[in-house]
Amino acid sequence: MEEKKSVFDVLNDINVNDKTEKKGKLTYLSWAWAWGQLKKNYPTANYKVYENADGWNYFTDGRTAWVKVEVMINGLGHIEYLPVMDNYNRSIPLDKITSFNVNTSIQRALTKAIARHGLGLYIYAGEDLPEVDKPVYANEEIEQKKYRSWIDGYFANHKKQLDPFLKKYGIKYLDELDEKLSLQEIDELLTNMKAVVEKEKADVGSN
Repeated sequence: MEEKKSVFDVLNDINVNDKTEKKGKLTYLSWAWAWGQLKKNYPTANYKVYENADGWNYFTDGRTAWVKVEVMINGLGHIEYLPVMDNYNRSIPLDKITSFNVNTSIQRALTKAIARHGLGLYIYAGEDLPEVDKPVYANEEIEQKKYRSWIDGYFANHKKQLDPFLKKYGIKYLDELDEKLSLQEIDELLTNMKAVVEKEKADVGSN
């Protein structure tokens, strides 16, 4: 008689490679797809987003914040604690956190709690390793605002030239830049875009 597979083995056997997306150097699994796969295999599975004593869906130490999500399958629960982070995986100061940031962290925590049960666990294997080749900025927040300001200015005057670059990075709106791209990718986008603009200016001047 064939031994029945455990929950972990069933979920760990599912190939998630074509359901992931890259943001900077990190790989993410779609929370909606992960939840759909979980319910397909275990219809009674459920999850819980914990609230603090004041009824908020996040916790704080007065400086930063984190969320707490539990996924339960057949009576076994796995809890994931996740800081409310920016797209560089750094904790956001409490006074700058938005409801969007909290919601994003809850979705990520849900996906990671599901992964603790086996689904897509391998994609998180190196997530906490240091990024040794990441550019170092004296003040990344100031640098990000500077790059964003430059791109906004170029977009206003060179929308036609910018559109192809936005499409290359899967960006539909400028508001998605900070969410989807790292500083290095924004720098690359700006450098390439400026080169095209300068080339067009040179071509016009030579005519």
